[in-house]
Amino acid sequence: MKCPTLTIDGNNIQDIASFYDEVNRVFMAGESWTLGASLDALDDLLYGGYGVARGCDAITLVWLHMDRSRVALGVDATRAYYRNKLGKPGFNQARVQAQLDELDTGSGATYFDIVMEIIAAHPSITLKST
Repeated sequence: MKCPTLTIDGNNIQDIASFYDEVNRVFMAGESWTLGASLDALDDLLYGGYGVARGCDAITLVWLHMDRSRVALGVDATRAYYRNKLGKPGFNQARVQAQLDELDTGSGATYFDIVMEIIAAHPSITLKST
């Protein structure tokens, strides 16, 4: 089954939390629950097991105002994301610190970059941006 085109509006994204609000608005319409703010959950969602992607063979995802999202999910948001993980149980502290160090030296991936990698890992999704 081919799904209808889904559209993310980058004007609705100011940070990581609002990114997931937008993902939920687009992908979880009609569901009684929402996706948590998790890269693993985003990856799972894109496999098409639930939400409007359930059962879809192909998804066209249009991302409006992607440049705005790139900034909103950029270095500052990513730094806060990693700092929030430091000192919390359940996270590999050395790995988180290494990711933060890479980000601070300009060689690490931003949250936006990671989201793009996750989307790219799903060949059933065609991403179009404006």
